[in-house]
This record gives sequence, structure tokens and C-alpha cells, in this order.
Amino acid sequence: METRKEQKERRRWQILRAALDLFVRRGYAETTIGQIAEAASMSTGLMFHYFSSKEDLYLALVAIGVEGTKAPQASGACDAVGYFEGFLGQLFSFTESEPWVPQMFVLMGRARRDGAPEAVRELALSVDQMQRSAEVIAEGQRAGLFRAGDPLQLSQTFWASVQGVMEQWAADPAMTPPNADWLMGILRP
Repeated sequence: METRKEQKERRRWQILRAALDLFVRRGYAETTIGQIAEAASMSTGLMFHYFSSKEDLYLALVAIGVEGTKAPQASGACDAVGYFEGFLGQLFSFTESEPWVPQMFVLMGRARRDGAPEAVRELALSVDQMQRSAEVIAEGQRAGLFRAGDPLQLSQTFWASVQGVMEQWAADPAMTPPNADWLMGILRP
């Protein structure tokens, strides 16, 4: 039997997933609270018990995305190669079991650049995965594990490729993950 707390958390996720899908498919500005409530199979009034506004929902989704950007650090890797390989392995594995993950990449990309509310945009921009990864790449270069070149540009190229893969996966959920070695090829000598 589901506890009240578990039921509330399940409903919260139901709303977040519905909002994520609509924000990705229709865009933030074109999505209404009523559409989110309908997609979550609940009344608008009930939905307001969980989120006070559409912006609050968007902010909650971006906060989840920001937390997800910590995944490379959480991979437990102790070397530069493991940092990236561990992340890609976790990402592709998790995406196969959780089809909303690619949508999160689309949402985070849009939150950084499209007409997102200022609080949402600021939160999305608060993460600097490029710089942290550039530092790891520089370590890998010193150890002879990664190709020569500007570490920040290599980081940007790697993450742009990951973003592109995830956006394609969001557009085609039947897609199978690419071989992580292909993406690692951006970094390897």
C-alpha cells in the first residue's frame, strides 16, 4: 500500500514529466497550466497544490537538470578518461530505462538561451560543466591520455556532441545509444 508521502511524490513526478514533455514539444510560452494538468490527468486546482505556477514547474525541472550536471563528478572515476567514460556509460544506461532524460537535455539547452523566465535562465546558466571538464581534459593531456589542443575547446566540442546525441534521442526515442568510444574519440589522441 502506497503511503501518503509516496503518493504525493508520485503525483509530483507525474506533473513534472507531463510539463517536461509539453515544454519540449510545444515550448514554455506555448504550454498552459491547463494543458499540463490535463496531461498529468488531474485538475488544475490539484496541480496548484504541488506547484504554484508554470514558472515554478519550469524552475523545478531546471533544478533537476542542474543536479544532473553533477553526474560526471559523481561517477566515482579517479582518472580523466574514467571521468568521461563513466559519465557516458551512466548517461546512456539511464536513458535507456528513463526516456525523459533526453528531453531534459533539450529543456536545459532551451532554458539557457530561449525566452525562459529570468530565474530559470539564471539557474540553468549557474552550471559551468565546460570549465570543469576543461580542467579534467588538461589533466588528461598532461598524462598523455587526451589529444593536444585547447582544453576548453575540446570540452565544448565534447559536450556539444553529447547535447546533439541527446536531442536526437529526444526526437527519436527508439534510437539506440551510440558507442561511447565515438564520443571519446573527440578527446583521445
